[in-house]
Amino acid sequence: MIEHTSLNKKGTENIARNIAGTIVSGDIILLYGELGAGKTYFVNKLCKFLKVKSIVNSPSYVLLNEYLGKYKIYHYDLYRLSSADEAIELGILDRVNEGITIVEWPELIQDFLPNKRIEIFFEHNENLRNIKILIP
Repeated sequence: MIEHTSLNKKGTENIARNIAGTIVSGDIILLYGELGAGKTYFVNKLCKFLKVKSIVNSPSYVLLNEYLGKYKIYHYDLYRLSSADEAIELGILDRVNEGITIVEWPELIQDFLPNKRIEIFFEHNENLRNIKILIP
């Protein structure tokens, strides 16, 4: 596990840049952390480095945003769901081999996803963000 402490948004952006340089089509990124921990900001910057030109925002209410850049990106937010069945109905399992799959609040579906995935844990304390990255 790699651990970073981000003192500001620029630090989080640098982490996103580094990960963008290593991911390929078919990769799955699971983002864990409380509300306001920086997950959506991280996705915004990751997409920037993957050449996405459209606006990147939280899919909290629509559950899925799709972006096109270097790869097709599927950005899910499962916060409002209550079961794995609801998440599966969104088609996550059907798309995991197409482009990049990013899932915020993945706890409901993590056991159904391939073990080959990047897991990122966000913690925030006052002005600091601890970002732990688990890459197989």
